[in-house]
Amino acid sequence: MKIAVCIKQVPDTTEVRLDPKTNTLIRDGVPSIINPDDKSGIESALKIKEENPEATVTVVCMGPPQADVALREALAMGCDDAILISGREFGGSDTYATATIIASGLKKVGFDLIITGRQAIDGDTAQVGPQIAEQMKIPQISYAEELKVEGDSVIVKRQFEDCYHIVKAKMPCLVTALSELAKPRYMTVRGIIDAYEKNITVLGFDDLKDMLNPEWIGLNGSPTNVVQSFTKQAKAKGTKLTGLTDDEAVEAIVAKLDELHLI
Repeated sequence: MKIAVCIKQVPDTTEVRLDPKTNTLIRDGVPSIINPDDKSGIESALKIKEENPEATVTVVCMGPPQADVALREALAMGCDDAILISGREFGGSDTYATATIIASGLKKVGFDLIITGRQAIDGDTAQVGPQIAEQMKIPQISYAEELKVEGDSVIVKRQFEDCYHIVKAKMPCLVTALSELAKPRYMTVRGIIDAYEKNITVLGFDDLKDMLNPEWIGLNGSPTNVVQSFTKQAKAKGTKLTGLTDDEAVEAIVAKLDELHLI
């Protein structure tokens, strides 16, 4: 069984600032990390590998050359191989173009199971994973809280509003992981040494051009435009009620909810 885990190197959003003139992210001096949901996907893949010794885990990342660092961290965690999809032609791609490019790379390397994060913390669109599945015309299960493999199928506990679904799908398929799916393990010293001794396969435009339409990748091939970016706004100070009995507190809360037309 060949498992492919798609990851993204993202800026640590706890330290991101916005340029007040351009409303764009200031990335200079901001440390980069593996997207948290993606890291959960790595851990889930490694657990499947431990239960199925014949399985291999390949980590795939689309990004600039410096994304090599994120891939080596994944290798140090225990992944077998790493692939970097990188090229100037891919720069500025939106979620649609990104999914098109990554799907082409995955078709080239082959897979049985693809695991992606639910969404990236620098965009929060939750679009790339499902779009990859659509590009590849394979089943997809999103918002995975639990994941296990049985024979040629995956069984997923899928988060859904105030309940959950249990979904079974035959491989090949794609699963998007929540951060709750698995707590990522730490890198080991031996793993770090091994990671920097391994070669990372780089796929550029020339390697994938037979599967790509140049008009549908990069900035010019991206139908999405970001009009404005802004930081999370602070909420107004709430109302604190004190000295009420239990019944009075309930009445006050119900009255407020009624005032706001929430009940």
